[in-house]
Amino acid sequence: MAEHDEVYDEERAARLAALLRALAARIEELDQSGQLLRGGPELLRMMGDARSELFHYEVRSTYDTPEIADSKRIVEEAQHQDSFLPDEPEDDEPWRRRRPE
Repeated sequence: MAEHDEVYDEERAARLAALLRALAARIEELDQSGQLLRGGPELLRMMGDARSELFHYEVRSTYDTPEIADSKRIVEEAQHQDSFLPDEPEDDEPWRRRRPE
């Protein structure tokens, strides 16, 4: 699973549980058919996928909740909207002369 979102929701956790169950079922199948050791390459791939996703699950507390991610997106959009404003405001009344000091 190559999900690199900074959100770890219930749906993603359910997919991880399904991935672990599939790994366990495959180990069981290979063992019962006497092919456990021959299934090494397949099991290594499956374990690699599970390991990667388990890591993301373990560090999920550093991820944003969907609500926080949406709030951050709104703030970022609002900040980018101001980027077209000039750094120095133009004189609103260019016809007026400046008074000598």
